Amino acid sequence: MARVVLHKELFEYDSELRKDYPIICGVDEAGRGPLAGDVYAAAVVLNDDVLINYLNDSKKISEKRRELLYDEVIAKADAYCVATASVEEIDKLNILQATMLAMKRAVSGLGINTDLALIDGNRLPEIDCKSQYVIHGDAVSASIAAASILAKVSRDRYMRGLDAQYPQYCFSQHKGYGTKLHYEKLEEYGISDVHRKTFLKKLYDEK
Repeated sequence: MARVVLHKELFEYDSELRKDYPIICGVDEAGRGPLAGDVYAAAVVLNDDVLINYLNDSKKISEKRRELLYDEVIAKADAYCVATASVEEIDKLNILQATMLAMKRAVSGLGINTDLALIDGNRLPEIDCKSQYVIHGDAVSASIAAASILAKVSRDRYMRGLDAQYPQYCFSQHKGYGTKLHYEKLEEYGISDVHRKTFLKKLYDEK
C-alpha cells in the first residue's frame, strides 16, 4: 500500500478562509537570494475539494518529490501562473521590488478574479485584490505551499537551462546561490550577463 503523507492543517487553514473569501490564491517566490538568474513567483488557486499528498514547504521536500508535486498541482489547480522578474529588473529596482513585481505578474496572470491573495512573507505586492501576508506561509497554507512548489521547480529548471548555456559556472549544482563552488567559478571566469551585478558589486568593480 502506498504511503500517504497529508498535511491536513495546510488545507484546513485555507478552507476556513474560504468561508469569507471563496476564491483564494496562494503566492510565493523562489530565487531572492542567488547571485545569478531571474527571481520567480507563482500564484495558485485551489478549491475545497483538492487534497495533495506530501504538499508542504518546498524547502522541506526532495527535488524528486517537488517535480512530482509540480505536475499534480498543475493538474488539480483551478488556476495557476508562474512569472518572473529579470536580472536587469533586479539590478534596476532592487531584489525586494523585483520580487514584488514577479508576484504581481503571477497574480495578474491567473486569468480569474480572486477574493483574497495569501502572500508568503511579510510584505505585500501591489495587486488588484484583497491580500494578506502569511509569515512562513508555505508551511501554513496549502495554496501558498502549492505556489512554492511551482516557483521552486520552475526556477530550478530555468537554472539548469542556464547551465547548458554557461557550463563553466555549474549553475545546475548550486542554482545560482553563493556557494564556495560558485565563488570559485566567478573568480576563474568573471561575471556573466546572467549574474546580478548589484549582488556582486565588489567583484564587479574589480573586474
